[in-house]
Amino acid sequence: MDILLIAPPWPLFNRPSIQIAALKAFVGQKSPGTKIRALHPYLLLAEAIGFPTYHTISQSSWAAESVAAGLLFPENIVACNRIFRDSLRKRTRKVNRHKISLPLPDHVRKMTAGILDAFVQTNIPNGCKLVGITACLNQLSAGLYLALLVKREKPDIPVVMGGTSCTGPLAQDILSCFEQVDYIINGEGELPLLGLWEFLNGKRERLPPGVIHRMDHGSTGTHPPEATSQAQIKDLNSLPLPDFRDYFRELASIAPQYKFSPILPVEASRGCWWGRCSFCNLNLQWTGYRAKSPGRISWEIERLASKFGALDFAFMDNVLPRKEAAAIFTKLSDHGRDYSLFAELRACHTRKELSSMAKAGLKDLQVGIEALSASLLKRMNKGASVMDNVAVIRHACEAGIALGGNLIIHFPGSTEQEVEETLAVLDFLWPFPSLKTVSFWLGLGSPVQRHPEKFGIHAIKSHPLFSEMFYNANRCAPSIILAYRGDRQVQRRLWRPVEKKVALWQAESENLRRRHGALLTFRDGKQFIRIRQVLPGGKILTHTLKGISRRLYLASLEVVDRDDLYTIANGLPMEQINFFIAGLVEKRLVFQHGKRIIGLAVREKGRLGR
Repeated sequence: MDILLIAPPWPLFNRPSIQIAALKAFVGQKSPGTKIRALHPYLLLAEAIGFPTYHTISQSSWAAESVAAGLLFPENIVACNRIFRDSLRKRTRKVNRHKISLPLPDHVRKMTAGILDAFVQTNIPNGCKLVGITACLNQLSAGLYLALLVKREKPDIPVVMGGTSCTGPLAQDILSCFEQVDYIINGEGELPLLGLWEFLNGKRERLPPGVIHRMDHGSTGTHPPEATSQAQIKDLNSLPLPDFRDYFRELASIAPQYKFSPILPVEASRGCWWGRCSFCNLNLQWTGYRAKSPGRISWEIERLASKFGALDFAFMDNVLPRKEAAAIFTKLSDHGRDYSLFAELRACHTRKELSSMAKAGLKDLQVGIEALSASLLKRMNKGASVMDNVAVIRHACEAGIALGGNLIIHFPGSTEQEVEETLAVLDFLWPFPSLKTVSFWLGLGSPVQRHPEKFGIHAIKSHPLFSEMFYNANRCAPSIILAYRGDRQVQRRLWRPVEKKVALWQAESENLRRRHGALLTFRDGKQFIRIRQVLPGGKILTHTLKGISRRLYLASLEVVDRDDLYTIANGLPMEQINFFIAGLVEKRLVFQHGKRIIGLAVREKGRLGR
């Protein structure tokens, strides 16, 4: 083996790492004869501590990072253990309802150290010439600890790290703080890793763009400094199929009682075609936006399905391309397979598009809702309206797609009026699966962090939890999450009613859905439609709309301008149309924002769509 690529804990255990699978395939294609392995020790750890326990920890960034941070800095174990326990307190209560107990942090840390130590001793042969470690979400401290173990076992083997946790200013700081890391790939990985491999083998005189290294005297630098865009693949369609064979070999070694069907990650694009959200720092490693063609994506999924017997796939994109998304799912539906797909989309897709995506296998959807106030959405620079957000929630529910959406609370500068607007919109969303409230966090490199004065933010510093985990007398690794001063106390007070309302929404509406199914549905009788509405508390109402009223309601199932209903109503006076709409809004059968409206009832499951 020439190159060993490692995905450390704590990503989701039921997915192989697309990062190291893509790197293995690319370098293997461009450097024939190079022996590369792409291994996943997190799979061994998940089996050792139990898959439910691993999954629970992997859902909390603070808990996940605290495990190996205590191994890197034993003097900080007390703080790491406190962070672990505090981060998992709510999750522990949920897990314990199913009679599954979480081990103590010291036990998890001991198991992690044992698994990773044995992994390094077993999987790094004397002939290995380069070790690469990916460090994305929840992988930084475990990746740094793995690098330390590699250097202890094989001090002469160069270690390179890359990924979202090593991007931008973090790259230089990691090299300055952690001597076990020799190189950092700052940005996209394929061309820099290939260039580094050629450099180490004497096939090129200088390090390639995108690679930062530690000089002999301890400082860091690049040879030469280059823009990130110069180290990027211009045409993503030219990339080889990711190589997941190592993951499946590792999976085959798991005890039979623990076997599962993995979800294969796929990549349709890199970057974000919108790319303007003020709070977002998810695209620091990319420059611009690039996407594969729908035909290429279809080919990749079909090849992977045939090769590995896979039916479950997750698009890893920050967001699927707007214009091509519908075409992607149309091509997938032609495969004739019962896929189960996950994707992230913006709130800009129609009822018809989401229905078509569902038929192709889209089962789980993440949409960046973020806010339900027009002015707050504008300040977040979301490029979506309140109506867009309400519509996508309604359409996903009707299509049978499980939608996960976050509602950012405590956003700096939020006003009482914005909170009141949010509360009012939540009343109309009550029949649908609930959103998740997420407290605003300041991300390194986000527009809010780069222009704090616009948001009333000052005194920015590394997040105290990261400082507690990573700090010692000689060094402190910065965090991708930052702390700041501003109106935080005011925001906590303002948003408390929203937190309470969402908690009630989650508890009551989900309980009623278990008893009654969908809470706001309709059936079409051609001359009439019948709407069934389950109210908070469980009372059931039935509404029947006939003739023109039926036509108006059916027309409103896609977002429609109120004035456009005049044509549909065959010249019915606007006063009567407005009175009709106002009545439906009062009953919360229709949502109205400005002059735009949408009917909220979804077609009863199993009925034909129109």
